[in-house]
Amino acid sequence: QVQLVESGGGLVQAGGSLRLSCAMSGRTFRGHALGWFRQVPGKDREFVAAISITGEGTWYADNVKGRFTISRDNAKSLVYLQMSSLKPEDTANYYCTADHSSKDIRDGRASYWGKGTLVTISS
Repeated sequence: QVQLVESGGGLVQAGGSLRLSCAMSGRTFRGHALGWFRQVPGKDREFVAAISITGEGTWYADNVKGRFTISRDNAKSLVYLQMSSLKPEDTANYYCTADHSSKDIRDGRASYWGKGTLVTISS
């Protein structure tokens, strides 16, 4: 059973930066693509970023491209989301996801999901 635990959320002023981390356990980290989604209560879940099994492929939502960076550390079984130039509209619960397929992650069909970490951006 895969477990994903996010951390690093918090309250940041607009224009600031924040780094989210997600620790994976229970399966071979190297065998999974990883991703981040976010959701505001009452709204649909939104794809943010994904990274391939090898780490060579990365994908971003248009509204975070150039501001967010996803990366992975296979030695530590961690995936990161570095967020910069944060805006109030980035406020959401951020969820880590894992799957053997990066396409399934991007399509919102990942097999495994964390419980989320709250990011709040003040104006």
